[in-house]
Amino acid sequence: MLAVIGDIHGCFYTLKKLFTELKEKYPGVPVYSVGDLVDRGNFSFEVIDFILSQSIIFTPGNHEYMFYYFFHHPDSPLAKAWIYNGSGKTLSSYQNKMQFMHEHLKAIINSPLYFDTQDCFISHAGIADIYKNDLPEPPLEFPSLFDELVKKEVENENGILWNRKKLMNLGKLQVVGHTRKLEVERIKENNSIYIDTAAITNNKLTAVLINKNKIEEIISISTLAEDTL
Repeated sequence: MLAVIGDIHGCFYTLKKLFTELKEKYPGVPVYSVGDLVDRGNFSFEVIDFILSQSIIFTPGNHEYMFYYFFHHPDSPLAKAWIYNGSGKTLSSYQNKMQFMHEHLKAIINSPLYFDTQDCFISHAGIADIYKNDLPEPPLEFPSLFDELVKKEVENENGILWNRKKLMNLGKLQVVGHTRKLEVERIKENNSIYIDTAAITNNKLTAVLINKNKIEEIISISTLAEDTL
């Protein structure tokens, strides 16, 4: 069994409360995150610092990649896109803490784009159904081809960081964030679940407990006032 947390977007205090509740109820459970740790909220630095200090296993979202590209590939479209996607709040959170930025950016780019676990498949925006003709069946049983496609399409609007189209049925529960929902949404047709419950717009931050493709429990914390100031 494992736990997966939805998009955080700098909501540090809400994350901390949710993580504490998770660990009190399931002390040994590994905790994953679908990314979008940074931008828009006030505490991006604190979120990444907490994620790393608590050994939360994360896959980067499009916002982490824009953050990384801004400093390492400043002429790229991803870097330029970051200017209009919440970069100001992230940069403000690193004020007087710039010595930590290199470590955080290194952690972002070294994190896998997905996790194929025995309990579920975890990524930020998911594997779009439009790629089903580019992969053999079942796709996860051909890891080299699968990984090659994911990396090749990483900057594509339908890629694993950006996709908002219908998800592919991978033969395993696919857990994604990126697309905001007011409640966790399960799509039985393609065996997927959306867990970004819009913490950054004062809704809630959610963690889903999953055991061998079955949802055991959903734990949510309403966005705390400290994160909305």
